[in-house]
Amino acid sequence: MQALEHLVATHGSGPSIGLELPLDNDWSPAGDTARRAAGRPFGVPDIAQHARLAKLADKLGFRALWARDVPLYDPAFGDAAQVFEVFSYLGYLAGVTERILLGTAAVVLPLREPVLTLKSAATVDYLSNGRLMLGVASGDRPVEYPIFNRDYALRGERFREQVAMVRDWGAAALPEGIALLPRPQQNPLPLLVAGLAQQTPDWIGTHMDGCLAYPGTPEDHARRSAQWRSVAGEHKPYVSFIHLDLADDADAPLERHRFGGRMGRHALIAELAALHAAGVQHVGLHLRRNRRPVAETMEEIAQFVLPVFHAEADVRRSEEDDAVAA
Repeated sequence: MQALEHLVATHGSGPSIGLELPLDNDWSPAGDTARRAAGRPFGVPDIAQHARLAKLADKLGFRALWARDVPLYDPAFGDAAQVFEVFSYLGYLAGVTERILLGTAAVVLPLREPVLTLKSAATVDYLSNGRLMLGVASGDRPVEYPIFNRDYALRGERFREQVAMVRDWGAAALPEGIALLPRPQQNPLPLLVAGLAQQTPDWIGTHMDGCLAYPGTPEDHARRSAQWRSVAGEHKPYVSFIHLDLADDADAPLERHRFGGRMGRHALIAELAALHAAGVQHVGLHLRRNRRPVAETMEEIAQFVLPVFHAEADVRRSEEDDAVAA
């Protein structure tokens, strides 16, 4: 599970930092105006620059890109995530990036055909040279289940069955002599869970390798991370996200909004440090509410924020890569 080790590797003063897809600010005032002019429904981002921005994230040193699993656009929810099918998209990103980790946040296992889910995940992990982090969930959109001919009431049971298949790589489900190829480069493939997935906390703590937690304040995360570690132990990562609106003024104070806040980079550094003190080991930045251009914001964070938390770990990783190459 080398991806999880890289995900949380810092010099100890704060979390590692990634980005949540899509890399568009369509929920900002300017982004919303552009969306209306283009005739896109609310929640459908502009993905014209997706490849350029993903490559930029990799170049700048962000630790991970996170993609959600939203198979259908439902106006009642108003969010199409990154639009693309999650495994197909991460397979593409595996080919245009080199180092950045690729995470699902999270694949809705009970909606999917189990064997093909394994093949899709293994394909992404193989093509990315072991960069996949498989975040999984039971799903929270009841409208999707009848469309996929799945029973919403049984999603917890189906979730457990598919987790078992990931762990034995389908051995119990396949006839003798039948193999599922390719095998993932990571053995075992890291599994992170969003929510409880209709399971007990003890089951989740035992069977999952990490936690994908809803955004919240440091006080929220202090409570939640303690609950996670009480069932999972001290070494399984606790990951969360911030809906960030990065102000032009580096000294702008934190003004909280739902799932995050508007702040300058100094307040962002302080918030990330507070989250780390509360038990958060990786933070994915969600920029859809960000008023400034996304690329400009990424550049500022890379110049002034990432070095605070990543510098020592990135030096170690570079030395490890050089040693392998030699």
